[in-house]
Amino acid sequence: MSKVVLGFSGGVDSAVSAVLLQKAGFEVHGLYMDNTSDEARQEAVASAERMGVELTVVDVHDALEERVCRAFTDCYLRGETPNPCILCNPTLKFPTLLAEADRIGAELVATGHYARAENGALYKGLPANDQSYMLCRLTRKQVGRLTLPLGGFEKTQVRKLAEEFGLPAAHKKDSMEICFIPEKDYVGWIRRRAALPGPGDFVFHGAVIGQHDGIVNWTVGQRIPGLYEGRKLYVSGIDAGANVIELALWEELFKTEVIAGDFNWLIDPPVEKPITASVRVRHTKWEEPPCTVIAEGECARILCQAPVRAPAPGQSAVLYQGERLIGGGFILGLSQLC
Repeated sequence: MSKVVLGFSGGVDSAVSAVLLQKAGFEVHGLYMDNTSDEARQEAVASAERMGVELTVVDVHDALEERVCRAFTDCYLRGETPNPCILCNPTLKFPTLLAEADRIGAELVATGHYARAENGALYKGLPANDQSYMLCRLTRKQVGRLTLPLGGFEKTQVRKLAEEFGLPAAHKKDSMEICFIPEKDYVGWIRRRAALPGPGDFVFHGAVIGQHDGIVNWTVGQRIPGLYEGRKLYVSGIDAGANVIELALWEELFKTEVIAGDFNWLIDPPVEKPITASVRVRHTKWEEPPCTVIAEGECARILCQAPVRAPAPGQSAVLYQGERLIGGGFILGLSQLC
């Protein structure tokens, strides 16, 4: 019987994944990454015991700080908008799973992500719950050892399966917050870790029109309160060095060119000629225009056939060819060099 190491939290996704893997003939070994509360860890341990899943608990507090939390904080202080899951997956979550797999002699690792891993490639999950965007920075080696049991299901189907399997997690609420900021107050969390820049200028078309309350409270695309000369205004850029937030009208937020740095390719990089693809600039399913992609060293220049709304520095631009995820990189601001 083949062994597989499953990222196990005790929630409905990991619990159903465990049963599906067992039914597929795998010997399932759960791995709980302990980075939050004693209560959460105890719930995961109890869930694994009820299911008969051998569970290893690994304390990842220090690794999370070094590989994710520090980068998350620094991004906000630079005026960027990071996605912590995209930071975590290739640097912490999957290396930890693979280390455990190597320790026990398992070839594969698994998670409860709603995406598909097939023959060393990643593909979208079903539209209602697709999470492939979050996996864009996995390495090709990591993808080659990955199986995703929930790739063919929607969340509603998974909850029904949990009921059929008699799992207590069937009615457990989804965790929507950042795992290391359970109170959802990311600004307060950053304030406890670093000195925050104070108020600065709101600038619209070169003119100072007001004061902001600190750049970490804002992201590109966000609307500011009130009206200016009868018009709604939105954040179009954040200059952390000058402590200035640039504003724009709604129609000025849309861009046809996006530069993504530190690009991670899941196919051979297209170094000789441009390729066609489609792109997501945030974790949404409704905005994915066709594009032409030019590889430029560590970067990808993405030319969209239809404008994308407010590509935010620090977020990820993720490329697809059909259903296949082919790579992703961090969106750069206008003043950043590739």
